[in-house]
Amino acid sequence: MSAQLLLVDDEPGIREAVKDYLQESGFSVQIASNAVEGWELMQVNTPDLVISDVMMPQVDGYQFLKQLREDPRFQALPVVFLTAKGMTGDRIQGYQAGVDAYLPKPFDPDELVAIVENLLARRNAKAPTTSDETETPDIAELANQIAQIKALLTQRNAISQSPAPFKIDLTPREQSVLNLVAQGLMNKEIARRLETSVRNVEKYVSRLFSKTGTNSRTELVRFALEHGLAK
Repeated sequence: MSAQLLLVDDEPGIREAVKDYLQESGFSVQIASNAVEGWELMQVNTPDLVISDVMMPQVDGYQFLKQLREDPRFQALPVVFLTAKGMTGDRIQGYQAGVDAYLPKPFDPDELVAIVENLLARRNAKAPTTSDETETPDIAELANQIAQIKALLTQRNAISQSPAPFKIDLTPREQSVLNLVAQGLMNKEIARRLETSVRNVEKYVSRLFSKTGTNSRTELVRFALEHGLAK
């Protein structure tokens, strides 16, 4: 089954040309002339990857991307920006917003296909990993983990009055994320508190898993409480 792509661009000529090339390359492509229409299509059929123009009326690419990253269903969805804007500052803004690739117009369609194939391959390679924080979490599992974290917090004194000495090297930002995870906050709330993107928070949580040898938020919080790492 071919990958499902969503192409959002307000320029009919570019939209149709890119669509035709992607279809010839074996992809199934839905098109939208603006971000609002693209968002509506995604409620009906979630694509495997989104390709979006940046400069669009009403809702631009950055706003569209922000909307995607704030929705748990689309936090890990690969997004490629197509834009006539090629300045370094614009690219940085895109990456900070959570875009996966940035391709200035005019571009070689073969390069776009290569980017799409690479992003899809990386996403598929991550799919079997249940502990990967970048995957869209199961809502029921998240609710269960939040409940367990809250239970751990109420039992904090019972776990350890004097945490065993433990040394682990955490960056200031990793420590901030750990503290907020230990308060029962999810990635979207943490991102808002720290004024960063959800994607960045996911990366920090993943690093915390690696450094502590844990595989879930509940395990991470228990580890942090037992070793006096959370503040």
